[in-house]
Amino acid sequence: MNIDFVDQTLRDGQQSLWGMRMRAFEAAPALPHLRRAGYRTIDLTGAGMFTVLLREYHDDPWGTLDFLVAGLGGNELRSGLRTISCVGFAPTPQAILDLWISTLIKHGATSFWLYDCLYDMETMRHMAEVVAKAGGQPVPAVMYGLTDVHDDAFFAERAGQMASWPGVESVYVEDAAGVLKPERAKTLLPAIRAATGDIPLEMHAHNTTGLAQHNYIVAVESGFQRLHTASRPLANGPSLPSTEMMSVIVEHLGHTHGLDTSTFAPVAASLEEAARIGGHPLGVPAEYDPRIYDHQLPGGMTGTLINQLERHGMGHRLPEVLEAIPQVRVDLGSPIMATPFSQFVGIQAVLNIVTGKPYEIVPDEVVHYALGHYGPLPAPIAPDVLDRILSSPRAKQLAGWERPDPSLSEIRKNFPSGISDEELLLRYMFSDEEVDQMIAKGPVRTDPRRSANHIVDAILDLIADPGGSRSFAVSTPDFSLKLGKAN
Repeated sequence: MNIDFVDQTLRDGQQSLWGMRMRAFEAAPALPHLRRAGYRTIDLTGAGMFTVLLREYHDDPWGTLDFLVAGLGGNELRSGLRTISCVGFAPTPQAILDLWISTLIKHGATSFWLYDCLYDMETMRHMAEVVAKAGGQPVPAVMYGLTDVHDDAFFAERAGQMASWPGVESVYVEDAAGVLKPERAKTLLPAIRAATGDIPLEMHAHNTTGLAQHNYIVAVESGFQRLHTASRPLANGPSLPSTEMMSVIVEHLGHTHGLDTSTFAPVAASLEEAARIGGHPLGVPAEYDPRIYDHQLPGGMTGTLINQLERHGMGHRLPEVLEAIPQVRVDLGSPIMATPFSQFVGIQAVLNIVTGKPYEIVPDEVVHYALGHYGPLPAPIAPDVLDRILSSPRAKQLAGWERPDPSLSEIRKNFPSGISDEELLLRYMFSDEEVDQMIAKGPVRTDPRRSANHIVDAILDLIADPGGSRSFAVSTPDFSLKLGKAN
């Protein structure tokens, strides 16, 4: 069997390890090698990356996307898509979702992995039809979770439904938290294969427990044809298995693949350099930690949660948050731990710790979830918790809420006339101040060099070295410069 690979280096790999903070110039050196590597699909972007690029760096996310797409020409490029939300957790009007999809397709991201962890199948099917009608490729996702309410039959039945939808060319199975064990994989994955007929199946698993490669082997043995991996510097730990090793494993199993292995080293080298300069972590194999099966924190959320806690001076409280998450997850009816419900559980756990009084403060998103506004709950919320949530004044205000459904023309009336679809989407999803800062900053930086002059790079490295010289001088017939470190 020939096994295809889906590259996750630029999307979920860097999301899991760098908190979605990869910028255009950091990705630049890897692009020509990824372009010719022979991946079936390259997962590239999503609303979360737009958020980080714009809010943290004032980088134009559309400009970043265009640069990446140009560097990866000839490949099928993918974006993530939730069924009822775009940026943030609040449900998004359908008109904005439609415009978001068509604009991403216009910019070159034509494949969409589509997910809804509450499995509102009618809404998922509708969004798959929207993507297909816009000229994109919908790839509905079976999001795995380790709960008492999601058995093999549950996942297989829904995978079978997804495979039957018009326009669907493949179905995607994701273990976001890395909690699938090989013994469960040996019953789950064949059940999904049997329920989906001959449609290609994709396997996406985070290596949080070090078991993802073993589950990939089970997937291949079960008839899955596509595996999701990342370049080794952005693989393993909370990220996915490395392309380098999975290609070897596939060959060892007697299967073939179409990857050009000569591209692996230059991609890895460029990412290691970007990590060194940017102060980003590199992926390392994870030690086994049984607590992962309790909190089930998704790999893609790990880097983001750590980043957000550190920004608020709470990085040292991560162990407390991880300890609190399992009870909150069960309290809220055991939702599958992936966006946005992993964030709901994680945020509620943080609030419970900070206040010292569980559920004294409940975010609006958790109230909406409890009221069923995000979709059918997998299991009832713990009665005492539900009482505390629904007895609040805010819950009473939100009880009659309905998802807003303005037309695009109605939405446009709230923004400056004549702006592009791209700017409209940004101004709808973010504040005017954030978008204005992005525009004022100008085009995104795409040159990975700190300077066009390698001598300047060398000087910067000398300055950064605490054990280096305390002074140096540069001179030419027309110019001289002397620098020294203060005592």
